[in-house]
Amino acid sequence: MFRSGDPVLMKKLAGLSFLLVTLALCGVAQTSNSTRPRVAPTATPPSLGNDTETRVQRSSPPVLTQDGRRASGQPIPTPPPVDDKDEVIRVETNLVTMPVSVLDRDGRFISGLQQKDFKIFEDGVEQKVDYFQSVEQPFTVVLLIDVSPSTQFKIDEIHNAAIAFVNQLRPADRVMVIAFDERMQVLSPPTNNRMQLRNAIRMAQFGNGTSLYDAVERTIEQELRRIDGRKAVVLFTDGVDTTSQRGAYTTSLRASEESDALFYPIRYDTSRDMGVGRGGGRGGYPRGGGGGRVSMADILGAIIMGGNVNIGRSGGGTSESEYETGREYLETLAQNSGGRQFEAQSLYNLEAAFSGIAEELRRQYSLGYYPENVGKAGDRKQIRIRVMRPEVVVRAKNSYIVGQHALASGGR
Repeated sequence: MFRSGDPVLMKKLAGLSFLLVTLALCGVAQTSNSTRPRVAPTATPPSLGNDTETRVQRSSPPVLTQDGRRASGQPIPTPPPVDDKDEVIRVETNLVTMPVSVLDRDGRFISGLQQKDFKIFEDGVEQKVDYFQSVEQPFTVVLLIDVSPSTQFKIDEIHNAAIAFVNQLRPADRVMVIAFDERMQVLSPPTNNRMQLRNAIRMAQFGNGTSLYDAVERTIEQELRRIDGRKAVVLFTDGVDTTSQRGAYTTSLRASEESDALFYPIRYDTSRDMGVGRGGGRGGYPRGGGGGRVSMADILGAIIMGGNVNIGRSGGGTSESEYETGREYLETLAQNSGGRQFEAQSLYNLEAAFSGIAEELRRQYSLGYYPENVGKAGDRKQIRIRVMRPEVVVRAKNSYIVGQHALASGGR
């Protein structure tokens, strides 16, 4: 019989109560764990670039039906794990793009054309126009100035013409100045600082030799490839090469065909200054004598004696055929790149030409297509652009060369 207030009894009741409370808490915890599932966050698959149309995920490709469409509701199997450091993603395209200028008969840009107004033909076969854009953009121009001995009588004209071109540009347009004789010298990197450009142009003083082909190739391969956006080369020269070591007539023209820059040669006829076709020795030169710079004494002596100044082989051409070759070279250079050649008849004539060049570069259409026949590396493809409007002049590349990697005209 238990008595009220028995200490032993009280201890036993307290222990029993503690045991019951502990058992109850364990049961609640077990019930909670069995009814509340654990939620883990799902990682977002990575994507490449900012392309809003194409997202590349590191999951398996979608399940396709027989007609090539995604099967609705089909689960996507889980791929095996991929070692990121060994994964190589290759993106290849055969899209060929090119700038196109459309002008009226007075040389003014025709705006407002649409994709449907253009037709593209490659090797005579019409292609589907897959890309079209018409925007006004700033551009970068390389002024490539011939300072060989044959141009020394024209050097002031060349300086003034180059500065006249700079004056046609807008604040966002940039210019790079390069001079060449037997060597090439960068006088100013691309800049829109007009004072810096004028000073650089005035620094272009004549030297020895004429490495025209070297200068064209090096400008394309080393300078233009570093420049983004629209770009062109305005080349001041008589077209006669005498000292190129690395470049050649055909290789430099091929480089211009592969380049995405337009060439605008400004041809100076220096044959009269060099005495070609007139009395004297070979090509009209007085017999004997060396080459190089011509002193005032040489010039005065030639005037008094009724002869010609002997600059020799280090300067311009020594025959009419060499000047004709130079003219053909400049015409082909312009044609291959989609530019134009101009004869430097007067500064007034050139200022009008420069205004047209700046307009062409600033306002262009850009067209692109996927060739029906891609061809193999080294193939030359002929291009013809037609605009379905009357009385228009179309200026664009007329060919490109299929390359191993990226075509300069915007292809592979």
